[in-house]
Amino acid sequence: MIEIFISIIFVSLISMLSIFMTFFKRPVYEKIVNYLISFAVGTMLATSFFEIIPESIEEMGKKSINYILIGILLFLLVEKYIHWHHCNMDSCEKKHKKVKPYVFLNLIGDGLHNFIDGAIIAAAYMTDFRLGVITTFSVAVHELPQEIGDFSILLKGGMNFRQAIYFNFLIALTALMGGMLAIFLSSYIHDINPILLSVAAGGFIYLSLSDIVPETHKETRPKNIVNQTLILLLGILIIYLLILFFPE
Repeated sequence: MIEIFISIIFVSLISMLSIFMTFFKRPVYEKIVNYLISFAVGTMLATSFFEIIPESIEEMGKKSINYILIGILLFLLVEKYIHWHHCNMDSCEKKHKKVKPYVFLNLIGDGLHNFIDGAIIAAAYMTDFRLGVITTFSVAVHELPQEIGDFSILLKGGMNFRQAIYFNFLIALTALMGGMLAIFLSSYIHDINPILLSVAAGGFIYLSLSDIVPETHKETRPKNIVNQTLILLLGILIIYLLILFFPE
């Protein structure tokens, strides 16, 4: 069980890395974020299709497909009604500038997101250690660009630097609550782990194709488009190599 909490704390600490992004100039910041989200797409899709979905089907059979669909719908509803999304570019500044109530709505959405991440990591480790490591890596890569965007929203919404760091990290720790709930439910619901993994796969697929990929479409320069594509493929390759060389 200790590996679950170590992994969740590691992912939570990702939120602190957003501090360093404030020292970059805007063009550099945008380029880094674009590359990060391209890498996240590759890792999330590869983790879903190479590991999570096969594992869920092995545990539950065709029923896992239903929960994958539920995962897609769940993350769609979260995005639509709690406005949880990856806000990193100019549209976010215009949308959130000086809208202080939205800062707290964003924190609620981010807290729910981190809660789900914690449950997913716990379910992955309780199913298989290798799956736990790979899922943690995928979640961590996905967290970094998101936390950078969230940190920017907090600053632009009226918080000072110290408050933004404090609340961003505090909300990140809701992942621990999600992990503890998943562990608790596993004692009472036999199929909870494959169910959570199927929901996670649906969420990863939805976030990758509907939420993150559109951000990369904003890039129009051929060289950068090629670079983003190569980084996406690198994310897929790294997950494939982890699966290949990390024994079950």
